[in-house]
Amino acid sequence: MAMNVRIPEALDRQLEELAAREHVSKHSLVLQGVELIVRTRARREEIDRGIDFVMDHDAELLSRLEDA
Repeated sequence: MAMNVRIPEALDRQLEELAAREHVSKHSLVLQGVELIVRTRARREEIDRGIDFVMDHDAELLSRLEDA
């Protein structure tokens, strides 16, 4: 899928410098950034679901531990 992205000038300069230092294209860096965001958000959702599960299934135990 093709997409145009408008990047503020200052950020584009930083991206250009980083790409040069790492010997990769700006396109590659943008893809890495997007992948990182997607993975991070998916992981956060997994953690939230795990916490919800524990809170639902172990509420009594957590309550007893709270009073200990």
